Amino acid sequence: MNLTLKIWRQKNASDKGKMVDYKVNDISPDMSFLEMLDVLNEQLINKGEEPVAFDHDCREGICGMCSLYINGEAHGPDRGITTCQLHMRMFKDGDTITIEPFRATAFPVIKDLIVDRSSFDRIQHAGGFISVNTSGNTIDANAIPVNKHDADKAFEAATCIGCGACVASCKNSSAMLFVGAKVSQFALLPQGKVEATDRVLNMVKQMDEEGFGNCTNTGACEVECPKGISLENIARMNREYLAASLKG
Repeated sequence: MNLTLKIWRQKNASDKGKMVDYKVNDISPDMSFLEMLDVLNEQLINKGEEPVAFDHDCREGICGMCSLYINGEAHGPDRGITTCQLHMRMFKDGDTITIEPFRATAFPVIKDLIVDRSSFDRIQHAGGFISVNTSGNTIDANAIPVNKHDADKAFEAATCIGCGACVASCKNSSAMLFVGAKVSQFALLPQGKVEATDRVLNMVKQMDEEGFGNCTNTGACEVECPKGISLENIARMNREYLAASLKG
């Protein structure tokens, strides 16, 4: 496959940035998208040019680092996958592929295709934990019965890898699917009840302070989420928030 790549290049956060065209040839349809970028970077390095900076780590769809906006879609034109799981067979010989970083005020560009998603970390620090004393007071995991339905829902919410596709695909750059998932995974379990009120209030407050937009129920976040996180989690977070506000 011979392809034309239109890639966003930006030296640092203060640089204006621009789209730059590159040609790559003899790309195998069996390559992953990131392997294709590796080929491009090898060519650029051999020519003495600056390689394209992009984020990646596990390349197994687990870590959420490989967040790219490809042809106007978070993680590209496939469903239920991260960018590292996207294969070049999804494209055709001669295609032009546009590659950009995730665009959101709360995700400032660090360089080229890499954005700073530490805002997600700060939201989790604000309330995404439980205060269980395990120091010499360990309790068997089965000591607290959990309804099977609730356990399944909690596990589904916990599959969120914090990649930011929900933010990138939302017209308002909303992080409510992410925050809803992090609130839900604890709200559904008895271990999470102790901090329930403070958790949702603090996490939503931090989300707003980071500059994320609000949800208008478009549903693009659920469609683009590589882990299929349901909009039900946003509804649950709203219920938790309302209940916490009334208590407060």
